[in-house]
Amino acid sequence: MKFIKRLLILAIICIILGVGTIFGFYLYLKPDLPDVAKLKDVELQTPLRVYSADGELISQFGEKRRIPLTLKQMPPLLVDGFIATEDSRFYEHHGVDPIGIARAAFVMLTTGHARQGASTITQQLARNFFLSNKKTFSRKIREAFIAIHIEQILTKDQILDLYLNKIYLGYRAYGVGAAAQVYFGKSVDQLTLSEMAVIAGLPKAPSTMNPIYSIDRATTRRNVVLDRMYKEGYITKAQMDKARSEPIVSHYHGAEIQLYAPYVAERARAWMVNRYGEDAYTKGMDVYTTINAKLQHAAQQSAVDNLLNYDERHGYRGPTAVLWKSGQTPLNANQIVEKLSTQPTYGELIPAVVTKVNQQSVVVVTKQGLTVTLNWNGIKWARKYLTDKAQGPAPTTAAQIVTAGQQIWVQNKATTVAATADTAAVTTDHWVLSQVPGANTSFVAMSPNNGAILAMVGGFNYTQSKFNRATQSVRQVGSGIKPFIYSAAIQKGLTLATLINDAPITKWDKWQGTAWRPKNADGRYGGPTRARIGLARSINVMAIRVLRMAGLDYTINYLTRFGFKRADLPHAEPLALGAGSLTPLELAQGYSVFANGGYAVKPFLINKVDNNDGELIYTANPKIVCNDVCQSQNPQAKMQVALATAAATAAENAPTAQKPVAPVTEKPTLAQLEQVITPPPVRYAPEVISEQNAFLVRQMLNSNIWGEPGHLYGTGFRARVLGRHDIGGKTGTTNDSKDAWYTGFGPNIVATTWVGFDDHRHALGRTSFNKNLGKNQITGGEYGGNAAQPAWISFMHTALKNTPEQPLQIPTDIVKVRIDRATGKLSDRDDASSMYEYFIKGTEPTQSASQVNSEQKFDTETAEELF
Repeated sequence: MKFIKRLLILAIICIILGVGTIFGFYLYLKPDLPDVAKLKDVELQTPLRVYSADGELISQFGEKRRIPLTLKQMPPLLVDGFIATEDSRFYEHHGVDPIGIARAAFVMLTTGHARQGASTITQQLARNFFLSNKKTFSRKIREAFIAIHIEQILTKDQILDLYLNKIYLGYRAYGVGAAAQVYFGKSVDQLTLSEMAVIAGLPKAPSTMNPIYSIDRATTRRNVVLDRMYKEGYITKAQMDKARSEPIVSHYHGAEIQLYAPYVAERARAWMVNRYGEDAYTKGMDVYTTINAKLQHAAQQSAVDNLLNYDERHGYRGPTAVLWKSGQTPLNANQIVEKLSTQPTYGELIPAVVTKVNQQSVVVVTKQGLTVTLNWNGIKWARKYLTDKAQGPAPTTAAQIVTAGQQIWVQNKATTVAATADTAAVTTDHWVLSQVPGANTSFVAMSPNNGAILAMVGGFNYTQSKFNRATQSVRQVGSGIKPFIYSAAIQKGLTLATLINDAPITKWDKWQGTAWRPKNADGRYGGPTRARIGLARSINVMAIRVLRMAGLDYTINYLTRFGFKRADLPHAEPLALGAGSLTPLELAQGYSVFANGGYAVKPFLINKVDNNDGELIYTANPKIVCNDVCQSQNPQAKMQVALATAAATAAENAPTAQKPVAPVTEKPTLAQLEQVITPPPVRYAPEVISEQNAFLVRQMLNSNIWGEPGHLYGTGFRARVLGRHDIGGKTGTTNDSKDAWYTGFGPNIVATTWVGFDDHRHALGRTSFNKNLGKNQITGGEYGGNAAQPAWISFMHTALKNTPEQPLQIPTDIVKVRIDRATGKLSDRDDASSMYEYFIKGTEPTQSASQVNSEQKFDTETAEELF
């Protein structure tokens, strides 16, 4: 009895000492223990997502991939898999499981190995939120105390919800939602039992037991999870056996990008970081851009295809590398794939290696390991590149183009025949030889009604170059500036029927001791010519004389109405020929004023931002166009337009030193920026040119495409293939064809495309006839109309496909009279010598053509009489 009493006393003393020790540890560690009440309001780090206006995912940014889910959104068997494997007594303990600890200790004592973990799910949650993974005794004690606190403030379901969204599961995937996407490309409700078990087995070693790293390890771990689920009664033996028999099919799945627009994504990312700071990457915000998915697809395809067409007609520049030469041992398919694994893929351009050359076909192995044949139609374009202006003879055999062992680029221009009631859709592969272009391109489309950017392509490929040429590349715009020069002159009294002398100009520069002799592009001069034709045909000397009519200082000041910066506009007459430099987006912004009837809108890309709860925390508030009809129906809008116009006019006319400067304000805090907001009131764009002025310029831009009935075409005549008369535009080409542009409009859209070399030393050059390609090929010099406009035309085919042609809307105070084509005076004839022309009321001609001396001539000596 004495022994039993002593043993009992010893046990009591040990218990008291144990409890006292634990309590002592608690008192010692209490000041350093975190406030677990924060878990009630925890905000999980989720990535920034960028969407198009119609909800297609463009990109996501952030170190951690996470798809937050509620417990109800998770399949019960997936949750059961975690409980069975990680903490089978989860619903029975209070944060720490003494039975689990004893069981783990017994296994370790009997086997000498720690084969079972003793940490509960609550302890793992405590570690993930508040502690490191460093294996120390003090960390385990802290972990236990924190787990007990968590159990006191959260329910079991709340703990599971946090745990299954927080836990790291490999490959930057945090939580079960992200893991399902990364490993299987599925949402959690689409997972099979086998796939659920794979994910439930990851917490033990997420970096080495995942199916991407090792199928064998993932399979072994999956079977352990299934066995635990069966033993705990969550699944039947039949379910277990079926799941164990399924092979694991897994590979890395990136974010479900639905719309390829990397230049848009980067601009949106930069905007978000500038506004919200680095928290933008982790707050789970959704930013919706103004991009239209259909138009972005069209812009990307049109711009890249046009650039490749330009590049290929200038000749084939040869292979990227040579992996073996004639007489050397060729690489096999596996070795080729290994060699190409480090090579990038530029959109549709895929690296490949030539393995066999036939008479008029080539066999290649692609980066993906496909063995494909390039037939003659896919390679016959590839005559040798000599210089920007010269190409070699057209090839007659494949051996004249490539040899075995060369690393090249290929493209699959597959065609799909749509399904019918009786047949399924059929896709036919058509592999062609290609090359990474030396030149580059950009494309931007925007709404002239509010400035929303609808599509943006910053270059050939974002992987190749992250420089956004649509918004960052300041290039000379060539003849693309001329509509603005004519608009300034209209403000000074020019009409579309005004005669301007198309004759050579010689201007002596006494300071330089040389003469400036601007020339027309084709070297031809037509004498007195109406203004409409001058802009439609982009006649250089006429543009200079129009500038002289308006005045250089006035014109520069006038051009700022369109959003152009004075610093980008040279104070010299070459301004009329495009010596000014703008970005493609700035040029599109300027043309929007003509398209919308005279109102200045500012481009914007970010439409709205939602927080992690889907609540609106930012919305764009662009100034929108309210034309004369709108103002007549809304007196309050008319007043706001007038005020906006007055403010814009005051800013334009103010001396540079007195221009209003925005007050310096303190940047709002993140908490202030994240406040849920209501949509702001409507704002209206200022009227910077009259509706009549804008209408007349649109008429000239329409003639750039359609010319005059029965008479000359304009420089943009290729767009006639669109078959509609509610469009207009202007070509632009700089000296030596270093930049080629086309900017034009259709109903509710303006678009600009540019082609050129990033290296200003290179010109776009010229091409000769390639007898292998037929009669519809582009030859001769490269200009805005053939180097850039095809991309605009292709884009507009898609953009305007379902938009009916709009009838001509003639503003008030515009009159139409019949004029004589030769003199611009009134005509009483109804034959081809006359036509109807539009005038601002009061500027129409009053003199009849029959009163003009038919023998009057203009020459270079009297040229200045017509400006």
